[in-house]
Amino acid sequence: MIQLSLQRINDKSPYKVTPSEDGLDFITDFGVHYRISFTEESPIGNCDTYQFMLRKVENVHTKHDPKVEATVLTIIDEFFLSNLNVLLYICDTSDGREAKRNRLFLMWFERNAEPNRFTIRTAQANIEEETLYLAIIVENRNSQLQEITEEFDATAKALTNKPE
Repeated sequence: MIQLSLQRINDKSPYKVTPSEDGLDFITDFGVHYRISFTEESPIGNCDTYQFMLRKVENVHTKHDPKVEATVLTIIDEFFLSNLNVLLYICDTSDGREAKRNRLFLMWFERNAEPNRFTIRTAQANIEEETLYLAIIVENRNSQLQEITEEFDATAKALTNKPE
């Protein structure tokens, strides 16, 4: 289980973040309710790994809101301030917009991350006629960085190679 400081998050976040049973919630100026959660996954490179999930609680169409980006990135920053675990990101495939989500998330992260602070590895795999977009983010000060990236790269390669 990861521990995050709500105090530090709310000191930096444009939206007030509150704990919920399933994660961290915030509501935008447009009344859109978001939930962020971190689910423990199998270790990668012998390092604890958490899948990052961002979802709208209600399925509503929204306008572009830069405060959502800032809030999400504040929570991710706190994740790395509080621990050296691996952050795993897998795009939601429920509506066919996973490629767009993948580009947006990586753009947000790369545009706002401190230079040279993180290593990001991405992969795209076709499993059961569905395209999965996934990424890991690891802080460069993690002593297991090489093992983590090697294991992720090997797993991604295995997922993308079709059996003969």
